[in-house]
Amino acid sequence: MAISKNSNAPPTWRELSVKKREQLASSIPKEWRIPAELLPPESQDDVTSWPETSGWFTPEELAITGSTASELVSKLASGVLKSEDVTNAFCKRAAAAHQLTNCLSETCFDRAIATARERDAHFERTKTPVGPLHGLPISLKDNFKLQGLDATVGIASFIDHPAKSDSELAALLEEAGAILYVKTNVPTAMMIAETVNNVFGRTLNPKNRKTTSGGSSGGESALIVMRGSPLGVGSDIGGSLRIPAACTGIFTLRPSAGRFPVRNAHSGMPGQEAVKSVNGPMARTLHDVELYSKSVIDGQPWIRDPSCLPIPWRPVHLPPKLKFAVMWHDGMVRPTPPVQRALRETVQKLQAAGHEFVDWDPVDQMQGLSLISRMFVADGGVTIGKKLEETGEPWRPELEHYEMARELGTSEMWSIQSERNEFQNRYLDRWNKAGIDAILLPTIPFNTVKNGQFKHIGYTGVYNILDYSSVSFPTGLLVDKHIDKLDPNYEPLGPVCNSINKEFDAETMHGLPISLQLVARRLEEEKVLAIGHRVLEAIA
Repeated sequence: MAISKNSNAPPTWRELSVKKREQLASSIPKEWRIPAELLPPESQDDVTSWPETSGWFTPEELAITGSTASELVSKLASGVLKSEDVTNAFCKRAAAAHQLTNCLSETCFDRAIATARERDAHFERTKTPVGPLHGLPISLKDNFKLQGLDATVGIASFIDHPAKSDSELAALLEEAGAILYVKTNVPTAMMIAETVNNVFGRTLNPKNRKTTSGGSSGGESALIVMRGSPLGVGSDIGGSLRIPAACTGIFTLRPSAGRFPVRNAHSGMPGQEAVKSVNGPMARTLHDVELYSKSVIDGQPWIRDPSCLPIPWRPVHLPPKLKFAVMWHDGMVRPTPPVQRALRETVQKLQAAGHEFVDWDPVDQMQGLSLISRMFVADGGVTIGKKLEETGEPWRPELEHYEMARELGTSEMWSIQSERNEFQNRYLDRWNKAGIDAILLPTIPFNTVKNGQFKHIGYTGVYNILDYSSVSFPTGLLVDKHIDKLDPNYEPLGPVCNSINKEFDAETMHGLPISLQLVARRLEEEKVLAIGHRVLEAIA
């Protein structure tokens, strides 16, 4: 590593970043470093099958890491599997996933193995599990603090500032029996819809490394798709759970603020509470998302975090026939051809199953996007800018709107928050008048995009302003280059719409999953999950 010419000068962002990447690489034991002769070529786009075809994993390791979280918990809680074996398998596969996609930011393998041995000793002694997540490895987004590890959120000035204690969520998960073993990469300050920063670089989508795994929880989505984690935790302030889930074809729940604890987690913009950041699970099945959600809420997070609401888990009994609204587009960007097809076919299958549909007028969506956009940059980019300046770290081009923003005064901010409140009231009134159970709409206007091409968070960000419970789910449909072609009569709704649809490359996207979004009202997490199961039954 290059050393500063002035030995008294503080290290530059570049020197800190090189050191940090070296530390991350060296934290992977030699036995979990992929031999050069087994590495797939950089030109290989899809690396999801590499663990099965490489010969580098044992059949036992593949069986463990190929299992869902629910399957693993069942076997761990009954003693069929030992936590140490499960943890070792996922540590190794997470290490491999990182070497293929650059998805990790921190590891704590020694802590994980020690905790797993404690779980096994407890079970041997008592014949009972520690809790509902007994012995299950769970990965965490970088912003969750683990004692002794950094939480850089992709900014060099946070390097070498190890956490003094665990985030409350991490403590709750461990008390429920979970094993914490890795943290995952995020974009700078967690405010980019792709996962790229100046410290660790870019995380790639394992299904096609030319494309993005989304952001800001894109390290999690990449790791889960590589089966380096059975269950992960991300966060969402404008779509940061749902966007990466959609880009990679997995499930997530964006809860309303107050259901899951956020205490002692690292924020990229601390104090920004006009639109609140929430955290939630990401997994390969909706059952696993529900397992996590119930386990966390059963842990009574309101005892630990004053921002949590004392609402226990509430079983939901849905009527046989549901009433959906469908939003075909948000009035700003028409979905690309594969997303249009997935939305159309999903509506048809739900109608065939007896459910009712009405169209949802996107008349309010533009104001919602305007609100969240103004709230994000209300400090004139000062909070992020100050942390970058500490080490001379440059602004990333994706954050240009923060760099160029004007700081608002208190009265201006109060005016925006009043506008938000009026917007929330109007949207709820429309919802209640329509008498709907949920809105079905795209999560993002495409299935994913090539690295560096993400535009438009309108389909997710509006529901952060509203604080509505929402699920992103893979439809089971894949992009088909033979049928997903731009309509010759296509008329863009604006320049961003035109750019997104003209950049859609069916050849690159062929075979990649297509996701959609379900939205329920505020604090209806149990209901939106139940509706999600009903939708999956209809489209199976």
